[in-house]
Amino acid sequence: MDEVIDSHCHLDFKHFDKDREGVMERARASGVVMMINSGVDLPTNRKTLALARKHDFIRPTLGLSPNGIEKMGNRDLEEVVSFIRENAGEIVGVGEAGLDTYRCKDPGMRKKQVEYFQRMIDLSRELDLPLVIHARDTEQQVFEMVKDLEKVVFHCYSGSLATMKQILDRGFYVSIATIISRSTQHQGLARQCPLDQLLIETDSPFLSPRKGRNEPSFVLDSVKLISRLKGVTPAEVASATTRNVRKIYGL
Repeated sequence: MDEVIDSHCHLDFKHFDKDREGVMERARASGVVMMINSGVDLPTNRKTLALARKHDFIRPTLGLSPNGIEKMGNRDLEEVVSFIRENAGEIVGVGEAGLDTYRCKDPGMRKKQVEYFQRMIDLSRELDLPLVIHARDTEQQVFEMVKDLEKVVFHCYSGSLATMKQILDRGFYVSIATIISRSTQHQGLARQCPLDQLLIETDSPFLSPRKGRNEPSFVLDSVKLISRLKGVTPAEVASATTRNVRKIYGL
C-alpha cells in the first residue's frame, strides 16, 4: 500500500504518556508517513509544537477547542492567539477550533463559543493558514461562518449529507475519522465524499475502530473500509487522501 497520513491526532495527550514513542514507531512501521497533531488549548499547543520540533514526521496545527473555554477570559484568549501568531512559521494550520453544542446547552456559553471561534477564523485569515474545524451539532452554523475562507478542513465530520455537499461545493475538505468502522452514518458520508476532497484521521486517542485507545496506525482500518465502500483499491484511497493532506497544508 502507498504511504498514508493521519490527518488529525492528539499524540500529546496524557493517554500516550507511557508509550508515546512506541505508538509513533508502530504508526511509521505500518506505513503512516506523517501525523498532523492538533492543539486544543494553550498547554496542548505548547506540547504539540514541542512534538513537531522533535519529530519531522509530526506537523502541528495550533488551536482552541470550544470544549475548553468555560473558565477562560479575554486575557486567556489573547494568550492563545499570541502564541499561535508567534509560532505561525512552524505550523501548517489553525485549529482545531469551532462550535460544539452537543453538551453545551447554556445560551451564554454558546455565544462565547461563537466569539472565540470568530477570533480563530480571523487568525487563520490573517496568517493565511488552513482552518481546522471542530463542529458537533453545529456543522451548518460553522459552514456559514467560514464559507468566505479559502482553506478549510472539517475534521471528524459528522454532519448531514446536505451540509457536506455545501462544504464540498465550496472546495473545502472533509475528514472522516476511524469511527467509520462502527458507524453506518460515517460510512454513508464516506461513500458520498469524492476522493479528491477526502481526508482520513484517527482523532487519537478517541474514536477507536477497535477496543480501547485509538492510535495513528489504526488509520489503516479506514483505508481498507473506504476502499470497499467506494469500490477502489486501498492504494487508491491511501494515495488520494495523502495527496489531499499535502495539498491543503502545503506539504
